[in-house]
Amino acid sequence: MRASRSAGRQKASQQSRHISGAEGLYESHEIQKILKDYLSRAISHPRGMPDNIVITVEKVTQKPIKVSLLPVLTIQCNSRREARKFLQAFLSDLGVSEKAVRKGIRIVTGSKAMRGASLIRSGSGVRVEPDKARGVRVSRFGIEKISQKDLSRELTRKGINTSTVKEAMTLASKVASCEGVTAELCVSDDPHYTTGYLASRKLGYVRIPHIKREGSMCGGRVFFIDEKAEVDRMTEYLEKIPVFAETEN
Repeated sequence: MRASRSAGRQKASQQSRHISGAEGLYESHEIQKILKDYLSRAISHPRGMPDNIVITVEKVTQKPIKVSLLPVLTIQCNSRREARKFLQAFLSDLGVSEKAVRKGIRIVTGSKAMRGASLIRSGSGVRVEPDKARGVRVSRFGIEKISQKDLSRELTRKGINTSTVKEAMTLASKVASCEGVTAELCVSDDPHYTTGYLASRKLGYVRIPHIKREGSMCGGRVFFIDEKAEVDRMTEYLEKIPVFAETEN
């Protein structure tokens, strides 16, 4: 699902404003309920009422790949300054250069929202996504039913059992499983959701509170990738290959 609002009197060449989006792999008997949920989400988002809602249902015939669901951790911090320090320290430990970190932070705190993620080389800091306006949009991901129940129980104990967290963890698990991805940085464009996350195979899914100011409309997603990572192959995996995340028994 993608909901947007037209640019109004702005130039026709400018993008419409992104309002909200949702994605998932579901069984056929779940489709009607999911359509209602997606429509409700589209028309009640804090970013405003859209004037264009597109919901696409596509049959997936390829058997999904199984990947490990990332473990979740919430960092205790009380300000944007502390959040920035944690973020920079974590990315440095993962081998991401200061230049790449600065560029990533500019993207996720900028006013121009992308539909997908930006790809940044971890060393050189060079952006390499083919379409700078669209980015790379992660698609075709879901979570196994048993694992979903296990995850809900864990998140309930932690007081964070929401669709926002569960969907983000599922998406992040697919991204982390992609060869060549060092880390993912995400800041929600929801003006009232100020907890971002950093995810990687090494760190897991790390929630970072106060990553932006309350009421800010900024947000975005960045994948820091290896210097020699093949962008076409990564894009094919992230956008086209179906993946189910599952908890480890």
